Amino acid sequence: MPLLADPIASTPKPPTQADLVIIGGGIVGVFAALSAVKAGHSVALVEKGVVGGEQSSRNWGWVRQQNRDPRELPMAIESLAMWEALSAETNEDLGFQRKGLIYVTKDPATLATWEAWGKSAKPFGVDTRMLSAAEARAMATGTADGWIGGVHSPTDGKAEPTLAAPAIARAAMRLGAAIVENCAARGLEMAAGRVSGVVTEHGTIRTQAVLLAGGAWASMFLRHHGVSLPQASIRSTSFRTEPLPEFVTGGLSTPAFTLRRRIDGGYTIGLSGRGRLDLAPQGIRYARQFWPMFLARRDKLAIRLGGSFFNGPESMARWSLDSVSPFERIRMLDPAPQQSLIDEALVAMGETYPALKGQIRVAQSWGGAIDWTPDGIPVIARMAKIPGLTVAAGFSGHGFGTGPSAGKLAADLATGATPSIDPSPFRYERLVDGTDLTVPGMI
Repeated sequence: MPLLADPIASTPKPPTQADLVIIGGGIVGVFAALSAVKAGHSVALVEKGVVGGEQSSRNWGWVRQQNRDPRELPMAIESLAMWEALSAETNEDLGFQRKGLIYVTKDPATLATWEAWGKSAKPFGVDTRMLSAAEARAMATGTADGWIGGVHSPTDGKAEPTLAAPAIARAAMRLGAAIVENCAARGLEMAAGRVSGVVTEHGTIRTQAVLLAGGAWASMFLRHHGVSLPQASIRSTSFRTEPLPEFVTGGLSTPAFTLRRRIDGGYTIGLSGRGRLDLAPQGIRYARQFWPMFLARRDKLAIRLGGSFFNGPESMARWSLDSVSPFERIRMLDPAPQQSLIDEALVAMGETYPALKGQIRVAQSWGGAIDWTPDGIPVIARMAKIPGLTVAAGFSGHGFGTGPSAGKLAADLATGATPSIDPSPFRYERLVDGTDLTVPGMI
């Protein structure tokens, strides 16, 4: 059974025109819609499936500043404040709580990396501190492993992925945004060298400003319009447990797995960096750009030839604006979870928490498709080759926590407003102009 995001009562059909059209109803798209409509713009968001149906409901639910790439840190800091404010402002349950995040390790090199990060984050005012071996063992309550240290961010938080994007969508709709589910955007119409509309399966929306927040599908959409976006999808696996005693109140990261306490009394379990890379035409096309990233992660990735070679966002499908597009053929990416990873995580959890051995029951498991860029940092930028188009994609597993600020930044760029954070680290051109890209560490 696919993981189900909280349903919304979406707008029945798209409007004929809007100041801003957003393609994609994930966490970034809905936050962009809310930001733009609050600024007084008419907004239409079209989603090929359901709001939050893909990776935005399938992630761990962490809302963190801790161990962010320095280029993302201003966005993470702004997002954390926005998560808290919007929970009260929208009167919606996002599941957001500041319960803190703890990382523990047995590896001296990892500990040194965290310590260096803490020093680099100090000018930003991030609340973080290193843990001694005794403190790590005490804070990772009930664990049997001999941690040599860790790091703790008490003001970081968590939210519920199946609730958050739909809740923000409803808040945007109450302010006047049109959000249309089961309405795929097939492509752009152009006039006088710039965007003049978005062609959807249910008609054309006239506009001069479009935001593409299409997640793993963004590269395929751009390729249809002659623009190259290096993007790769990694198939991830997560699961949730049946209710358990509360041994972690926020989030915990160990070398073998991550935990987040859920509002239903269970835990969401993830496997950091682990997953499957399907060989597909798009991946082969961008293999050179992704080679350094692959080398850094090859011990945690399985590679196979899968169905995505012929179907899905990494295939080389072609279509016209008056015919059925790939976005209509696959309304929701719902890759199967890897049972071997679930089994591995359950064994590791039993060894780490001996008192829970035999008590941990999997309530539901799911797969996801995490869209990566070669340097692990998103593109949030106006596209010079297509005036009127802004792109927000390639969040590399970081999009949920940074969604509020990322959506606001994307909406500001798309509507011509002055951004509250510097957009230059997320410029598109860095991926295609020969810039020496920095591959982030495994943090």
